[in-house]
Formats: sequence, C-alpha cells, structure tokens
Amino acid sequence: MLNYITFEAKRMLRNKRYIIFVVAFPVAFYLLYSNLWGDQVDDGTGVKATVILMVSMAAYGALAASLMSTSVPWSQERQTGWLRQLQITPLPSWMIILTKLIASLLLVLPSLLLVVLAAVVTQHVSLGAGQWATLIPIMWIGTIPFAALGLMIGSLVPPDTAQPLAMISMFGLALLGGLWFPVSMLPQTMQTIAHALPSYDYADIGWEIVAGHTPPASAVAGLLAWAVALGALALFAYRRATVRA
Repeated sequence: MLNYITFEAKRMLRNKRYIIFVVAFPVAFYLLYSNLWGDQVDDGTGVKATVILMVSMAAYGALAASLMSTSVPWSQERQTGWLRQLQITPLPSWMIILTKLIASLLLVLPSLLLVVLAAVVTQHVSLGAGQWATLIPIMWIGTIPFAALGLMIGSLVPPDTAQPLAMISMFGLALLGGLWFPVSMLPQTMQTIAHALPSYDYADIGWEIVAGHTPPASAVAGLLAWAVALGALALFAYRRATVRA
C-alpha cells in the first residue's frame, strides 16, 4: 500500500497540468488579489483581506489539487486496464479507494502550504500558534470530499470527458463557494445553493478559524456529510467501473 501511494504521488508531481493549475495559480492569484485589496478589512470580523484571501486561495488550491490528482489519472487507469490489474491484487475495493484518497491528500500539501508561505512572507500574515495548528490540518483533511468527487468522475467517464468535467467542477465549486469573491455578491437563489456546497463549508471553517472563532457546527457537519456521501458514491462508481471492465 505504501509503495502504491508513493508511486501515485511521484507520478502527479511530474504532471505539468498539476503544477500549473493547482500549485502556481493559487499562489499567483493570492499575490495579485492581496496587492489589489489586501488593505481592506472585513466589516463583520475585523480581519484583514490578506488573511481572508490566504484562506480562500489556499482552499482553492487544495480543492483543485484533490480533484485534478484523482479524476483524470483514475479515468486514464480505467481506460488502460490498470483497474483490471488492481482487481487481481489482494487489496479490497475500499482500500484501493482509501489509497487514492491518501495520495490525493499528499498532493494537496504543496498548494496549501505555498499559499500560506506566500501570505506570511509577502503580506506578513500572522496568526496565533493555536490558529495555525488548527487551520492547516483542518484545511488539509477537509479536501476528502473533493478527492472523492474526483474519483467518482474518473470512474464514470473517459479521460477526454473527465478533464473538462473536473475543471468545470473545480471552477464551479470555487466560484459558488465564495473562494474568488464573497457569496453575498450572488443573487439570493445562488446564495442558497452556495451555502449547501462543500466548498463553502470548507472555506467557512477556515475563515472562522482565522477570525478567532470556533468553526460553526453546521459547516463541520455539512463537510462531513459530503465526505461520507461522495466517498460512498466513489466506491460505488469504482465497483461499477470494474464490473464493466
């Protein structure tokens, strides 16, 4: 299992699409937005925009990493027959999915940590030790629903469809989840939809932590519910794909 995880991580780190879209873009966006609006202060929490933007762009990068590191590679493996090879190994279906999720979590770290590093170095963002110790692990583990979504996409559609579908999902979740601009700017109907999405719950937990508040139970429960639901669907989709293979 450990060798499989290492293989998956090394393969994605050699992928130029991964490096550009999920590592370089979030850092570049943070540097741009923080220089444009970094001096503003959130009226509700009193937190500077540089800190809010750090959470938003780190969330976007982590979301993108978890989706892109699972959907397209998994679809390619299904098309090339790699899933057939996995079927004859001693690994049960749930462990194969778990291995993919662990590999995805490893690949989330570069985008997440580089945005945080850019915020600390360029904008002198400073949080308490307890806030850092809570923020980073929660934002890391919180990407599980998005990795599960990527695995579901990869199990259901071919590679030429998986890539655009993953990108649409990535940008849609980022936009509607308030990672690029406040949800309050959306029409009321769209706000209702946004509040039901895992991306909003995920970012909201981070925003509350940097504001010095306890993450709302509704956001934590929502993210956990999405993780369970999408994880179950990913497992079902994998089993369906291997039966058809």
